[in-house]
Amino acid sequence: MSIFNVFTLMGGIAMFLYGMDMMGKSLEQTAGGKLQDILSKMTSSPLRGLFLGLAVTAVIQSSGATTVMAVGFVNSGLMQLRQAIGVIMGANVGTTVTGWLLALSGLQGDSFLTQMLNPNAWSPILGFIGVFMFMICKDPKRGIGKILLGFSILMFGMQTMTNAMSPLAGEQWFMNLFLSFQNPLLGMLAGAVLTALLQSSSAAVGVLQALSATGAVTYSSAMPIIMGQNIGTTITALLSSTGANKNAKRTACVHLYFNLIGSLVFLGGFYGLNALVHFSFFNMATDTFGIAVVHTLFNLITTALLLPATNLLEKLAILTVPDREDVDAEQQSLLDERLLSTPSVAAGRAYLTGMDMAEISRVSLLQSMALTHTWNTDLAKQVCREEDAVDHYEDVLGSYLVKLSAKHLSPEDHRKVNTLLYTISDFERISDYSTNLVKMAEEIHEKDIHFSQAAQDDLHVLEAAVRDILERTVDAFQKVDVYGAKKIEPMEEVVDELVREVKARHIARLREGTCTIEYGFVLDELLISYERVADHCSNIAVAIVEIAENKFDTHAYLGELKYSSNEANAAFERRYEKYLDRYALTENEKSETEQKKRDKHEWKKH
Repeated sequence: MSIFNVFTLMGGIAMFLYGMDMMGKSLEQTAGGKLQDILSKMTSSPLRGLFLGLAVTAVIQSSGATTVMAVGFVNSGLMQLRQAIGVIMGANVGTTVTGWLLALSGLQGDSFLTQMLNPNAWSPILGFIGVFMFMICKDPKRGIGKILLGFSILMFGMQTMTNAMSPLAGEQWFMNLFLSFQNPLLGMLAGAVLTALLQSSSAAVGVLQALSATGAVTYSSAMPIIMGQNIGTTITALLSSTGANKNAKRTACVHLYFNLIGSLVFLGGFYGLNALVHFSFFNMATDTFGIAVVHTLFNLITTALLLPATNLLEKLAILTVPDREDVDAEQQSLLDERLLSTPSVAAGRAYLTGMDMAEISRVSLLQSMALTHTWNTDLAKQVCREEDAVDHYEDVLGSYLVKLSAKHLSPEDHRKVNTLLYTISDFERISDYSTNLVKMAEEIHEKDIHFSQAAQDDLHVLEAAVRDILERTVDAFQKVDVYGAKKIEPMEEVVDELVREVKARHIARLREGTCTIEYGFVLDELLISYERVADHCSNIAVAIVEIAENKFDTHAYLGELKYSSNEANAAFERRYEKYLDRYALTENEKSETEQKKRDKHEWKKH
């Protein structure tokens, strides 16, 4: 074997790893929200978690990535330790899919069917199709092209590795090396080191399958190496748990114990049975199929043995990472950076966090509005705590989204990230106005301010409109409802109109002497807060619409919506008039409202 064979081998490994990474990430991006839906359906059933972990790993082609996601979800409080155990077991079974795909490359025969079953026969044409789809098509077909191209590169890398290693078949030192791996400890150590370096058990199994083409790899040497590869793959989760809370660290420990216990039991059972019955294949040379079979049997048998013992694994992890009484209760992180390795999951988690932030902003504003009518000290303190929580959400989300936006995202995930980037500051400002309302409510309470009945009636109508626009905005944001978002701008115009009318009526009452200037200052502050809340609701709705329609000129959008003569403007006018009628202040004011409509139409004509 010459130095050029070594160079070829290194290139083959590079292409193999790159193809696997490209195919896995492209599969994940294409799955997008579906992957997030799968992960969001975790239950307390270990069996259900097993199938979910298997499905996710089969999609993204990486048990390490699935396990890191599980650690991230536990660290974020989305998943309990018990739920993660089933997912980890499923990930170990799902990772065998890659081995079977590579095993098909070892098929040999003259028949057309046999040749077509060999991926090496049709992976070149897949790569050819994939390149054209990647260069010409748009998402999601472009993503499918990357999947095909990644698979083609993976198979070409596998074939390159096999060809580069073929001269080793005649090397005695190489044969002696694998004879030494028949020692279980040496074999397990070699497998663990290889997998730790490659950071992928699938890749390590692929390298072993390529080595099997030399004829030097026997079942007796392959068995401990495969066991070591399963132990080595746990290093990824162990490293990812650094700095995480205790339950996340326990999740990584479960992954280690699952593979460690399974390897010891499997090897003990195998060597014990061999001592009794002397397996005929023990010293036979294995091939790609044989390695895939051993890898699959190990994971299936280990899962079957340990699935009923999830409680034992959980207790073992708790003993390894015990509770400490001298440490304050750990807080779950809102967003775990471990999830950034799977951007579609990270984007989904970020949007869920944004939905939580929007809900807290909504609740705090409604609570503060109630305080302006009935003071409650405990509720006021709660609103202030909620405002602090929203500030924290904005800080965490902002930093996380900057990192996430640097990742390669699917179009759907891009929309999620952009929507959050354009809206979280508005939700934070809405929360700020909650504290402003609390201060005004406290002033009303301390100064014993009582509005006239007419002023109270006006405020009730305005507050009903503000509650309506706020509810609609949060609902449209949480459901990514573009149609619902388009109803916000007419409501914002109505709130502005109501604020102007309430001010005008207050001035009229001042002239009549039925209201005082002191009350007027408080009323004016309330009106400013309500108007600004509606403005922020408008900003959020416009962002939802523009991002969905891939437009980013707010002034042009609003100008076309309000002042053009197209269908969008007609819909805007219908909704505006409908909402204006719904929130008319009094019967006397209705005639004034109708006059304002006529004035607006006349202004538009000119």
